[in-house]
Amino acid sequence: MAHGTARIGKDRYRTEIEVGGHKLISDEPPALGGGAVGPAPYDLLLASLGACTAITLRMYADRKDWPLISVEVGLRLSGGPGAIHIDRTLTIAGLDDAQKARLADIAERTPVTLTLKGGLPITTTLA
Repeated sequence: MAHGTARIGKDRYRTEIEVGGHKLISDEPPALGGGAVGPAPYDLLLASLGACTAITLRMYADRKDWPLISVEVGLRLSGGPGAIHIDRTLTIAGLDDAQKARLADIAERTPVTLTLKGGLPITTTLA
């Protein structure tokens, strides 16, 4: 499965992330004391959901040999503590209405979607 690390030093909230052999930077916006040199943690969560959705729908359409031109996954995180919600909007080009409906159904069962909907136990230990 996946493996990653996140490191923060004295640069306020700038965090260096390495995951899947790729390096990323995360930060908070200036309003929260950060420098906005990278996406904030919730932005990365939305990016993960969007990427998983788009990739899964492309894979499904390719397996069905459907003439999918593109999928755009619009995401919005809203709410507050205890009531956070994600709205996802799919814009699909190149397919008929029945195929689009099928992809919307598939979107509800992508791996990241199922993980977020089901919750995920997290175990924390000290090294």
